[in-house]
Amino acid sequence: MEKTKLEIDIDGMMAELETLAGFSDAPAPAVTRVVFSEQDRRAREYVKGLCRAAGLLVREDAVGNTFARWDGVAPELPAIGTGSHIDAIPNAGAYDGTVGVLGGLEAIRALQRSGFRPRRSIELIVFSAEEPTRFGIGCFSSRMLAGLLDGSTLGDKDGKTLEEWRTAAGFHGELSGVALPSGHYAGFLELHIEQGPLLEREGIPLGVVTAIAAPASLRMWIEGEGGHAGALLMPDRRDAFCAAAEIVLAVESAARSTGVVDTVGTVGVCDVFPGAVNSVPSRVRLEVDVRDTDLARRDGVLAKIEQAVADVSARRGVTVRTEVVNADCPAACDPGVVEALARVATAHGLAYRKMVSRAYHDTLFMSRIAPAAMLFIPCRGGVSHRPDEYAAPEAIAAGALVLAEALRELAS
Repeated sequence: MEKTKLEIDIDGMMAELETLAGFSDAPAPAVTRVVFSEQDRRAREYVKGLCRAAGLLVREDAVGNTFARWDGVAPELPAIGTGSHIDAIPNAGAYDGTVGVLGGLEAIRALQRSGFRPRRSIELIVFSAEEPTRFGIGCFSSRMLAGLLDGSTLGDKDGKTLEEWRTAAGFHGELSGVALPSGHYAGFLELHIEQGPLLEREGIPLGVVTAIAAPASLRMWIEGEGGHAGALLMPDRRDAFCAAAEIVLAVESAARSTGVVDTVGTVGVCDVFPGAVNSVPSRVRLEVDVRDTDLARRDGVLAKIEQAVADVSARRGVTVRTEVVNADCPAACDPGVVEALARVATAHGLAYRKMVSRAYHDTLFMSRIAPAAMLFIPCRGGVSHRPDEYAAPEAIAAGALVLAEALRELAS
């Protein structure tokens, strides 16, 4: 029997993306939507309403992961999952994560409109938070779904715990119940903007992700000796910020030293105390991000940073305390799911390239418990995490169509 052609309602989907972007603590076009904030709560309610309107059964777990299920004719079989996140870092854009959530929903609606009935259930996941803004660790909710984090020690920079935040947001239940049972999903797919320039630069409409980079995050506290900027003489100084500046450059040097474009190192936070123009800094806090698709290479960079920190500490007479926030392994996407995406793209005459994801995604952790892969679409200029983040309607429609066809194949 010939498959019914699927149609993506891109006008409706673009309107939904615009509405979702309006739930923000920053004025348009910027989007700020931190997990468990009031705007996050309103955005969740909006998405849940769309899911219920599509006839999906909606449930939430103890940390706010939302599951919208379309039951198949054999609901006892492991489901096929798709989804992404709707939280946004401060001053971000309207497409990161949200394209995967609303694109996943539209893929399901397109299948429904075609008359298709899945054998396996299809389940849309809205992960509670992918961004590290609130708790300093990315993908905390998908880590918990994969059984890799219990969440009991998570807290924000002001000492407010995950327990306090989630209960205030209306989420209850035992944290131990968040982890999904073994075999819950037979496959998982995430649609996402590339957050990089390659697809647009090469004029290719789709990227089929074969691997996701391994990230490591560090916090460093550098303790020196403060004093009056005029009275503390240069030979006597133990300036914590000058030491921190050397460490920042050492992170950059260590990342460049591999000679591989997949290795990246970033210092994204630098807090200086006391922060007065006429006071020598006595304390600095840095937050460091190092990523690579190769675990040994990534760990080699971390070792170089550690040696540089020891050298700076000894030479400048400061003390440095380092905390490893996370050091995750890279993910290899499932060959079967990868080939399903490639096969569907080819069938629709859409060119694709196989590529790695250098950005963090919930699929990294879903791959620990299910065969998983990702589908990228181009974003203008490769820009993401900025108000001018943008994906064209035709790119979004192509991604949603291929996602829908892949879901149809895997759920049949």
